Amino acid sequence: MANLGMLLDYEWCTGCHSCEIACQMEHGFPVGKTGISVHTIGPWEIEPDSWQLDNIAIPTKQCNACVDRLAKGKLAACEHHCQAKCLHIGDMDELADSLKEKPRQALYHLT
Repeated sequence: MANLGMLLDYEWCTGCHSCEIACQMEHGFPVGKTGISVHTIGPWEIEPDSWQLDNIAIPTKQCNACVDRLAKGKLAACEHHCQAKCLHIGDMDELADSLKEKPRQALYHLT
């Protein structure tokens, strides 16, 4: 599948790191190396009763979009193990359409 992308709804990402661990285990990467990395922004108070706290997963250069899993009709390891179900891998153009529906998402071009 060409033109693959990763869409992350970071409003719902809990920062659990399941995607990192799943990727590491799937590909046999050593400790500290993975195809996806979760980063936390915040927490800090913006104004009374309004806080900045987000988690966002970012694919690394080691991400191959689990093309072998996709070819077998399976989900990528990170998407399969995402506990919040906020990470999706698929056709870049289809994922881009989802950006129009909801703010606070990030789209990455993988292949």
